[in-house]
Amino acid sequence: MKKLLLMGLFICGLVLAVFNFQGLATKGEYQSIIINFKDDLPTSILDQQLTTITGKTSDKVGLNSIFSIDDHLYTIKGDKQLLNRLKNSDIKKYVQYIEPNYIYKAFEVPNDPDYSKQWNLRSINIERAWEEAKGDGKIVAVIDTGVAKVPDLAQTEFVEGYDFVNDRTDATDDNGHGTHVAGTIAQSTNNNYGVAGIAYKAKIMPLKVLSGGGGGTVSDIAEAIRFAADNKADVINMSLGGGGESEVMKEAIEYAHSKGVVIVAAAGNSDEDGSAYPARYPHVIGVSALDSAGQKAPYSNYGAGVDISAPGGSETGKILQETIDPANGEAVFSELQGTSMAAPHVAGVVALIQSAGVTDPDTVLNVLQQSARKIEEDPFNHYGSGHLDAAGAVQLALRGQVTFRDFFRWLRDNGYLNPRFWIDGGAVALVPKIAMVLGSYLLAWLLRNYFPYQWSGMFQTGLIFGSSGFFFLRGFYIFDLPQWPFRLMSSSVAELGTIVQGNPLLNPIFASVLIPFALIALLLGHGQLKWLAIGVSLGTAACLTVSAIIDPGMLWLGTDSLARVFLGVNAILCLVLAYFATASATNSHA
Repeated sequence: MKKLLLMGLFICGLVLAVFNFQGLATKGEYQSIIINFKDDLPTSILDQQLTTITGKTSDKVGLNSIFSIDDHLYTIKGDKQLLNRLKNSDIKKYVQYIEPNYIYKAFEVPNDPDYSKQWNLRSINIERAWEEAKGDGKIVAVIDTGVAKVPDLAQTEFVEGYDFVNDRTDATDDNGHGTHVAGTIAQSTNNNYGVAGIAYKAKIMPLKVLSGGGGGTVSDIAEAIRFAADNKADVINMSLGGGGESEVMKEAIEYAHSKGVVIVAAAGNSDEDGSAYPARYPHVIGVSALDSAGQKAPYSNYGAGVDISAPGGSETGKILQETIDPANGEAVFSELQGTSMAAPHVAGVVALIQSAGVTDPDTVLNVLQQSARKIEEDPFNHYGSGHLDAAGAVQLALRGQVTFRDFFRWLRDNGYLNPRFWIDGGAVALVPKIAMVLGSYLLAWLLRNYFPYQWSGMFQTGLIFGSSGFFFLRGFYIFDLPQWPFRLMSSSVAELGTIVQGNPLLNPIFASVLIPFALIALLLGHGQLKWLAIGVSLGTAACLTVSAIIDPGMLWLGTDSLARVFLGVNAILCLVLAYFATASATNSHA
């Protein structure tokens, strides 16, 4: 028995490992319950059941709306406890399903008044991504012209940076470019002011390597990369570039990558075949630019070095963020275009991916590429792996990232750690299932002098699956995993006819001697499998006996005497079949 239980848990774990998950299938909130009665239910029975339900609670059950009359769709205020009671009461015979009336909400839309002008954020599905991640705690190093703390960055957290142009700690922007880039990454959001940023809970590390005129040296940029890596930056954004390969730059990038930093860079604005450096280097995510229609922006470089594409804007629609006017240093909302604007979209989404649990640089790139919206025909590599999709990236990052603590919390929140879940209207009726398992072993023990069984693993496996299956798996609604594999593993042979559909009624073809008879006919000549078939026959006898006594509900036969007689007769036939099969197996062995 212990070995069988362990095997069941192993099978469960194996199934979990094979499937990819994107969230808990039953984690929704609800305050009421849906009861969908069968469409052909007579009015008299429907009224009777409505009265019965009302008697179980102080709240009245009512039609969901005037349009629900023909569909018999009712709702009642209730929680998990009432839901479990209803699912395991006699009402289940008259309904198509009983389920939570989940509350769905609109995806998060920030209250920033000019968010409606940010077509670029909506084009990467940012609102859905925000439902799961906002970049909490991640540090994004902006290697650029510096960053000015304009009003719409007032709520954004900064960490200490450095000005490599002037060799000082104050890395204030005197150009506007770096501030605009930082705004796309983490503009203060939901502050009733200005516009929004992608990873607005992330922290900005300002690293000034470009002067007010927009130029800077490779040596300064390389030092800034190392500074970011040494000061716990998670992401580096470089909306800059040029021609000429540099060993000092390449070594700095390899150093940062080795320390787990994800590096993002702009592909360049020359409409040339091949990205500029540093986007061209290995371990750098090169980003090309899209216009508002999702096409390659006219200026964007393409080809070698482009890993993914993101909104960069064009004359038909630019990227709006708050920055400074370089002429006077005053804050201003400005619309810019360029691969410089595209790169921070990717850097921001990287911060979201990291806050969702994926941090390894190569894995982050893999998540970005797999989740990108693919472009079927792209012979010149305008788009790399495709269009950036923030929601897809976050969802992909979340798959498989469930820790033991998360799983334990889910078990607790869904009631599986509460013994009452199993006893008082939970996933399965615990007492009947235990009676079936113990009954099969008890029958085998009591009849051991008449049925000379070989107590092998095969025989005990047959007892388990004939009587109950691994019934404790029935209640596992884990993530978005399909439920039917768990239903199959948690079901007895008698339940297989209706279990995939989730119907609680037994199918007379399966809940009979037919399946054990077929198995014995096929396997009786096999050395070990014959004991599996015999065990199934004996286990089915126990299952049918308990069902006849406790819950005789059957398709076509109802729930009364006819069903009980059918189940009882077939239980006896299963015992007789097991007896003769055992005698035959023993004689052939002798």
